[in-house]
Amino acid sequence: MKIIFLGAPGAGKGTQAEIVSEKLSIPTISTGAIIREAIKAKTEMGLSAQVAIEKGELVSDEIVIGIIKDRIVQDDCKNGFILDGFPRTISQAEALEKMGVTIDKVVNIYVSDEDIVKRMSGRRVCSSCGASYHTVFKPTKDNKTCDKCNAELTIRKDDAPDVVKSRLVVYHEQTAPLEAFYDKKGILVTVEGQEELEDTTKLTLKALDIK
Repeated sequence: MKIIFLGAPGAGKGTQAEIVSEKLSIPTISTGAIIREAIKAKTEMGLSAQVAIEKGELVSDEIVIGIIKDRIVQDDCKNGFILDGFPRTISQAEALEKMGVTIDKVVNIYVSDEDIVKRMSGRRVCSSCGASYHTVFKPTKDNKTCDKCNAELTIRKDDAPDVVKSRLVVYHEQTAPLEAFYDKKGILVTVEGQEELEDTTKLTLKALDIK
């Protein structure tokens, strides 16, 4: 099964993608994670991406499409995969079709902008292993250090409220049109993000007809 998860930054699509990935035993391909690895390694692509991200802009199509193309031909993608954070624009969706990729379902996780700003201001990332947490929804034991490796938690620059608002504007202008694009193909399902993670998961699994 080949699935795309859509949703504004902070809507929780990454978490749901991970859960579905485990249920179906197929990999989640998160462009965000791949780009963050490149930033950490200070590669040329990573440095270019970092400049865009810190301004609240999208990383260029050329960089992102190249990453995806290389990833989906790997052996673990033979039985399907989940795309999280790609495509972000109509042109990226068209590039995906040109690669010969047929998507089975597109899950749109909807959360209001106001709730997203609240959610993202509570996000924390481990400075060492990169594990993600949230002060309310997924706290560590002390909300200061990572439960996995005890390193200090940090706030990503792109989780600052003013940058979040800027990212939401970009999302509504460039990514939201994908909802209509995939709805026309009859493969879009919208899941309303709930306060409790488990409730959103139930709705997501139901939308994908996963028992």
